[in-house]
Amino acid sequence: MKLLLDTHAFIWWDDDPSRLGAEALAACTNPANELLLSAASVWEMQIKASLGKLQIRRPLSVLIADQQQRNGLQVLPITLEHVLNLDELATHHKDPFDRLIVSTAKLESCQIVSHDRVIARYGVSIIW
Repeated sequence: MKLLLDTHAFIWWDDDPSRLGAEALAACTNPANELLLSAASVWEMQIKASLGKLQIRRPLSVLIADQQQRNGLQVLPITLEHVLNLDELATHHKDPFDRLIVSTAKLESCQIVSHDRVIARYGVSIIW
């Protein structure tokens, strides 16, 4: 199964996996599943860290490289198709990063690991 980590889920997965829901934790630790992170989440974390709104314990590049090595995390690029597909989404969510994550999940056939229940209103599968 392809699991697209929402930004907060990625941060918690790295920093304190016990903050994930039981189902999300089980799915993330299952080696049969693919762990994916959108470049949109990387962009969001970088912006928030530079503004002082997000404290991460290691440089973002190190954090991602470590997750790639330890857990096979794959970072998905933002494609033109992902962006143009935003036209197909209702405006349930105002956060542009979350909307791009939803678009990516729909086009890449992923389940989203997220605690954000508004995302489920888009008809995507949520694991928490």
